[in-house]
Amino acid sequence: MSQEPTSFLYPFIDSEERDEVALVTDLSRSAAAKMAESRQLGTVTIERSLTELQRAGQEMAERFGLGGRLFAFGNGGSATDAAGMVDLFLCPPSGVPLPALALVDDRAVLTALANDVGYELVFSLQIIAHARSGDIAVGFSTSGGSVNVLNAFDEAAKRGILTLGFSGYEGGSMATSSSVDHRLVVGSDSVHRIQEAQSALVLELWSIVQRGLRDGDGQ
Repeated sequence: MSQEPTSFLYPFIDSEERDEVALVTDLSRSAAAKMAESRQLGTVTIERSLTELQRAGQEMAERFGLGGRLFAFGNGGSATDAAGMVDLFLCPPSGVPLPALALVDDRAVLTALANDVGYELVFSLQIIAHARSGDIAVGFSTSGGSVNVLNAFDEAAKRGILTLGFSGYEGGSMATSSSVDHRLVVGSDSVHRIQEAQSALVLELWSIVQRGLRDGDGQ
């Protein structure tokens, strides 16, 4: 059985490598470089997106203050990001816990909808079932083109739900969709770096929401 290729992650690793010290040194340097790149991208993205983050955070605080709830969704790694955002809002390290639901959590619902009506509707039908005017819908897609995420935004927009889209590259279809109220784009073509920077954006957004609620913007 052939080994899974790793050259795209660590091009310096060779199957004939015998110098363990040199290999560990190269691995350490590579990891440090990736961490530095990730931190830099997150910082630059937050700085570039700060106005949009503040606008989105203030609107979210207003909706939470009036009883609104957050619904988050995405596919693959973006599903994990959506669940992570929900956990942060539900069980914050400080501040006020806020009502939130990840539309990727219920495997029975996801598989039933995918099997019965099609995977492209697994999030939009949950928006129809759970969300109402005054709520918040947050979708993650590194490409910005996930059809089921875009469909969910369309349904949310029809219902007066605030919509936020997290994407990478140049934003994809999400960046031009009239159904997305706030677009937060990570300008990178690396899925790994995009998702890491999106996590930094989510944390900054959460901080803005918490400040808004504390200062009365959510009243």
